[in-house]
Amino acid sequence: MTQVNFRIDDEVKANAEKALKEMGLTMSTAITMFLVKVGREKRIPFEINADPFYSAENIAELERRVANVKAGISTLKEHELIEVEDE
Repeated sequence: MTQVNFRIDDEVKANAEKALKEMGLTMSTAITMFLVKVGREKRIPFEINADPFYSAENIAELERRVANVKAGISTLKEHELIEVEDE
């Protein structure tokens, strides 16, 4: 048996422990389940996506808009929040 140590944000740990307790699992059991699945499947057992906000295209667009505001080409104005449903 091996012991593994790692650092994690206190709030992340607390939220995970609460959810796992509701499922009848300990943190150790959940991590063991995750690692067994990774070992068997040779992949992360869930989908991981990048936040599109940080895409190169979006950053370039934001930089363009900031430059336009600084140059006086565009102005900032308030607008209503647009709600988007998750797909």
